[in-house]
Amino acid sequence: MTKKAWGGRFESNPESWVDAFNASIHFDKNLIDQDIQGSIAHATMLAEQNIIQTDEAELIIQGLKDIQKDYYDHNLELSESLEDIHLNVEHALIQKIGQVGGKLHTGRSRNDQVATDMHLYTKQHVQEIITLVESLQKAILNIADEHIHTIMPGYTHLQRAQPISFAHHIMTYFWMLERDKSRFNDSIKRIDISPLGAAALSGTTHPIDRHRTQELLGFGSLYENSLDAVSDRDYIVETLQNISLTMVHLSRFAEEIIFWSTDEAKFITLSDSFSTGSSIMPQKKNPDMAELIRGKVGRTTGHLMSMLVTLKGLPLAYNKDMQEDKEGLFDAIHTIKGSLRIFEGMITTMQVNKERLNETVHKDFSNATELADYLVEQNIPFREAHEIVGKIVLWCIQNGKYLLDVPLEQYQSYNEKIESNVYDYLKPENCLSRRKSYGSTGQEAVQHQINVAKELI
Repeated sequence: MTKKAWGGRFESNPESWVDAFNASIHFDKNLIDQDIQGSIAHATMLAEQNIIQTDEAELIIQGLKDIQKDYYDHNLELSESLEDIHLNVEHALIQKIGQVGGKLHTGRSRNDQVATDMHLYTKQHVQEIITLVESLQKAILNIADEHIHTIMPGYTHLQRAQPISFAHHIMTYFWMLERDKSRFNDSIKRIDISPLGAAALSGTTHPIDRHRTQELLGFGSLYENSLDAVSDRDYIVETLQNISLTMVHLSRFAEEIIFWSTDEAKFITLSDSFSTGSSIMPQKKNPDMAELIRGKVGRTTGHLMSMLVTLKGLPLAYNKDMQEDKEGLFDAIHTIKGSLRIFEGMITTMQVNKERLNETVHKDFSNATELADYLVEQNIPFREAHEIVGKIVLWCIQNGKYLLDVPLEQYQSYNEKIESNVYDYLKPENCLSRRKSYGSTGQEAVQHQINVAKELI
């Protein structure tokens, strides 16, 4: 049994199954780079403050670098009985350089040590998420650029509503992701705070320099209150919330991809690289990557809820409950990064079926609002125009026709102000070109929207 770092006041060690329940090494080993980075900064500061000797700090720092190399060379044995990555590294350091390694923990606690690790880890991965979000935005922009003039049916209530530009539709997700990116960027200032030197909860009697470790670790600011430093997990909740909302946006996009790829729609064809088959039905090509992304929202949202509930009743300062902050965050970060990469590949390689989309907007009633607007231009009140068009649509349904197929005399039987120019008015491409209001689906407006987006990127 390994001697416990806290074992001085205990007469016996826990049983092995209790050690296993208590241990976090199976997942917090993910923090080894941040743990060693923080320890090197701490050792550097201790020497500069004459709390330890310079040669002792040099020995400690080299030992830490060797341990990091050992880890990646699979030569570092991690023990459950040592509980976490901090004590495992410290134990390995003492084994490697002798008792001088025990001086590293002067002026700090595992409480501020793990908080430092988590701040460093979260900051790094949020920055990586921002990069991946922007990469997906670029892919969306490239597709939009190609399809400004591709017309598709727009939907409300999953019912055909009005013809819109495919570029306009897909750019909606660019703007969702832009807000997501903004939230992640804004959150960094609340992540980028150094807790190191807060120790267990009340600071330390040693003459440490917290501003120096802040500088060495590249943090933007310091916690002003040592209790807050070791107990704050707001930045983890915020990161999980931002991940959850971004995943919801990806899920909505995934649902569109799933629908568009059905035989009923045939709006797009997914690449074989991002599809799977059936073990029993040879004809199947399933949009499994999109479905998985849609499904993974459950786990990322669950991690957010779990973190909120964990924190709900905790008194100050550190409590062992906070060990539960890691697995959910690690998994949520892994999930969103994978989802963003998959999504970019999936939409970059999909084929947009322009002819099919064009066919659909010529065989539906998505231009019915145009007919109402046409009547309004003939000085007919909109409510009256709405009723007239409703009756014409009913006639079309009863007779197997669409609005472009209705004979002029039939139109004029509903209202004599309808003239032959109505057919040009109802063409889907003209429905789009007349929409010139800012942010609308008209080709000129969409081109302007894309230009604005390119400037942002």
